[in-house]
Amino acid sequence: MAYDTDLLIVGGGPAGLATALHARQQGLSVIVAEPRDNPIDKACGEGLMPGGLSELTALGVDPAGMPFRGIAYVSQRRRAEGLFRSGPGRGVRRTTLHAALAARAKEQDTEWIQARVSSVTQDAHGVAAAGVRAKWLVAADGLHSAVRRSVGITATAGTPRRHGLRWHYHVPAWSEFVEVHWSRWGEAYVTPVEPDLVGVAILSRQRPELDWFPWLAERLDGASRSRARGCGPLRQVVTRRVAGRVLLVGDAAGYEDALTGEGISLAVKQAAAAVRAIVDDAPTSYEAAWRRVTRDYRLITRGLVLASTPRVTRRAIVPAAALLPAVFQRAVNVLAS
Repeated sequence: MAYDTDLLIVGGGPAGLATALHARQQGLSVIVAEPRDNPIDKACGEGLMPGGLSELTALGVDPAGMPFRGIAYVSQRRRAEGLFRSGPGRGVRRTTLHAALAARAKEQDTEWIQARVSSVTQDAHGVAAAGVRAKWLVAADGLHSAVRRSVGITATAGTPRRHGLRWHYHVPAWSEFVEVHWSRWGEAYVTPVEPDLVGVAILSRQRPELDWFPWLAERLDGASRSRARGCGPLRQVVTRRVAGRVLLVGDAAGYEDALTGEGISLAVKQAAAAVRAIVDDAPTSYEAAWRRVTRDYRLITRGLVLASTPRVTRRAIVPAAALLPAVFQRAVNVLAS
């Protein structure tokens, strides 16, 4: 039977390109189907955890950005800091990261087609989509994956229904931490991405407003900012990650929340697990591997989102982190790895 490629990847964002790089390391031929022009931007916290940064450098990807030493939780009166033990993370603009991934993928002879994939057919031997016949397909086409729907995998928006907005502010970076500012209505992630540029991403069940964080708004007062980019609803409950010869990676595979800032790091690790399952000709093994890779993220993130939903416990999160620094630091480092 004739094939155009070993692996067709639907979605040319970080999850898809990380999958392409892992596949090329294993000697698989790869075609990426992506309708958008490079580099691709989207709403994102833009902080790479140390573990994710290490995974990227192992793939030959070393994007420019700003180092950060840990995570700080901030309220109007309190601050808690958790330092990374395994080295710094890095704040990287989404477009900078995507350009670095795309350049590396092209160096590794990855092919591209400009196509939007909405339907997939498959049999026991291969998969077809966008006019390409492949042995395997990885769907990395985001929270609202069309491939996921096409192959009959069910996904529902979970609760609470939260959305995110992100801006870039032209202001000198003031912190060596990614700061998570807490208010009654949401959280604001502040990530240094260039010496004179910070990303601000607000997560909430309502339309996000900077005025919820007056101490942060005062610091950013007068600074020019980019237009907003949004995403959501964030929580996607996906029933499974494998359908025949189709595997889901990244946000398409299911997503809890952006609260712990691990999206890119998890996507790179999922990509490695998916490619290993393909190379081993054992696609069903990916389900257990995905659960293992995402376990800490799912447990900690879900627990934190649920704890922060009632107003009483939400007010206690930053004070508790400040009063229990060892516990906070441990949680930060579990997620950082």
